[in-house]
Amino acid sequence: MTDIDITRAVKRPALLAGAGVLILGLAGCATADAGSDTEPTASATTESHDDHDHAGEEHDEHDHEEAAATENAAATPRLVATYDGGIVVLDASTLETVADIELAGFNRLNSAGDGRHVGVSATGGFQILDAGTWSEAHGDHAHYFTSAPALTDLMVEAETPGHLVNHDGYSALFDDGTGHVVVVDSAEWTHMVEEGHLDVVREYTTDDAHHGVAVATAEGNLLVTIGDEESRSGAMVLDENGEVIVSSEDCVGVHGETAFTNASGEEILMTGCEDGALVFHGDHVHKLDGGAEYARSGNLFAADGSDVVLGDYKTDPEGTLTQVAVIDTAAETITPVDPFDGSGAEYTFRNLARGDDGELLVLGTDGTLRVLDESGALVRTIQVIEPWETPDEWQSPQPTLITLDGMAYVTEPATGEIHIVDYVGGEVWKSAEVGVTTNEIVGVTG
Repeated sequence: MTDIDITRAVKRPALLAGAGVLILGLAGCATADAGSDTEPTASATTESHDDHDHAGEEHDEHDHEEAAATENAAATPRLVATYDGGIVVLDASTLETVADIELAGFNRLNSAGDGRHVGVSATGGFQILDAGTWSEAHGDHAHYFTSAPALTDLMVEAETPGHLVNHDGYSALFDDGTGHVVVVDSAEWTHMVEEGHLDVVREYTTDDAHHGVAVATAEGNLLVTIGDEESRSGAMVLDENGEVIVSSEDCVGVHGETAFTNASGEEILMTGCEDGALVFHGDHVHKLDGGAEYARSGNLFAADGSDVVLGDYKTDPEGTLTQVAVIDTAAETITPVDPFDGSGAEYTFRNLARGDDGELLVLGTDGTLRVLDESGALVRTIQVIEPWETPDEWQSPQPTLITLDGMAYVTEPATGEIHIVDYVGGEVWKSAEVGVTTNEIVGVTG
């Protein structure tokens, strides 16, 4: 696919066209698959979003006076990015700064799953940030609003806030310090912020605390990792009553997750291992061989309607990342691919993403964004930033890649810039200095 799909380009931007132990903490201002490749700290960490729905309710022009909301003609996507000392919120089309919020420490970001809110893994738990952009259904149409972004007083208490995973309209928050899992309805974040308390759909606590992850499904099932502080060994799926449906401990160093609907319409849950991956199909699980004694995929990126999952791929625990894993869940294969064709370029866990049509996106240390098809074949290259080196410390600022509404966003900490990349058209569409050295970044659709 070397030519631009015109139908897809038209539906793409606004950007191209427009320039038990829970919670309830009310606190003051205080991180992939997507998931990070490292262990989060207490002061620090896929896929669907559900807008707050008022279909059938009478529309009231005064509903948003308290938030000083402005009604807009269309949805307004925004970016939320951390830097040393704070968080910036940017307009995703113009890259103009909408808000700059002071917040000390190394803070991780996770989308809260509703297209508006972001979970900030700060000291004491997941503090919910309102990015100030949202849509409300109203009969046969929707209304679109923006307001000033702000850290809210809603805190999901956690000793060591870890992953926040969104799937099937539910958000699952995992506390690495206690193994406690809290699940909420993603569409209810606005209501919970307004009421100042969490409406919990489900809770679970693992037998042993560990750096883990949980994924909730609409059927009432819960995937949760198995392990302790010394070793993480696998994952299991529990039904709505907490009974084990299927379990596997054949996944040393389990890390990273993704959940998606494959090409056949089947729901797939996955975790990465140090020697492959676990693929959960309903009531059974398959272990996919990574092809080497140590073949770690700790970050997984799926796309609904596709059987292929993109993962990182490391065969040396002390080595760098030079290959990616192309995981075909239908063929049950993991194929290592060198997207850099032996050039010596590398990447980090923050340099992988999926495109709207399932493209595999990889940003290299040579500053080039590579677009691969689902077989791993190179489709195009786009020079985006200057060459850079992978940092010794994973928490250090480094170029980061995300996708939002059909465009790729690449941060360049060395210059303080963010770049919007048309990965279908093959060009950098817009660049702007944001005034800070960005680190983590997420997008909200509004």
